[in-house]
Amino acid sequence: MTMRPIGEDDLQGLVDERLEAARQREVEAFLDDHPEARARVERLIALRAEMRAAFAPVAAEPVPARLNLARIVEARRHPSRPAWHAMAAGLLLLIGGAGGWGLREAVSPAPTGIEALAQSASMNYAVYAPDHTRPVELAATNRDEIAGWFSARLKRPVGVPDLSGAGYRLMGGRLVATPQGPAGLLMYDDGHGARFVMLMRPMSVPGDAPMRPYATASANGYAWAQDGLGYSLVGAADPAILHPLADTIRRATAKAI
Repeated sequence: MTMRPIGEDDLQGLVDERLEAARQREVEAFLDDHPEARARVERLIALRAEMRAAFAPVAAEPVPARLNLARIVEARRHPSRPAWHAMAAGLLLLIGGAGGWGLREAVSPAPTGIEALAQSASMNYAVYAPDHTRPVELAATNRDEIAGWFSARLKRPVGVPDLSGAGYRLMGGRLVATPQGPAGLLMYDDGHGARFVMLMRPMSVPGDAPMRPYATASANGYAWAQDGLGYSLVGAADPAILHPLADTIRRATAKAI
């Protein structure tokens, strides 16, 4: 029997873990022969893991008391409560259970300030750090071009910190999109496969913000702001390694301002 061609639905099905066992083996065999497709799938899987980790606290929250099944039943029996009220509550219960309270998260206030900056850095780290095909758009040899590109799009002069003294080499950079607008993303490594990224973008509130640590399921980071420009460093390394690097970047960028 001829194997059905592998399409985008199959690749997305692998990412979503919804393929049948036989089809999954066929898709895995396809990816073995197509490294670029495998790299793209691995980026999506990493992003899925980051999203699951980000929403895990919401999914783990208890069902609100107003949506308790016993209360809904009682409300339907109560003569002073209209029947549609209980029906609507039951629908909300079904939506909440099926989506891990995704609707509740969707209408919650979006993160702002340093928190939003850290979230954007973590998301982009999850997408680009594992990429072994094209992790950056411009290589480190184009350092001046990277600085000019970032400065033009961020509408203010920015530099490219040199961390070679700390044992890390610049791999290059790219522009990325965030909910707050364009941001510059620099990637560094230690020559042994360990990578981290630094994201920078203008903040909505001018001035400085103190450095704050943060963590996801697979990475650690630090975020701060100087003169209205936000910086966020994130990687899989221990905070004891990342914190001195963040301080080095903060000192270097302060001199450049």
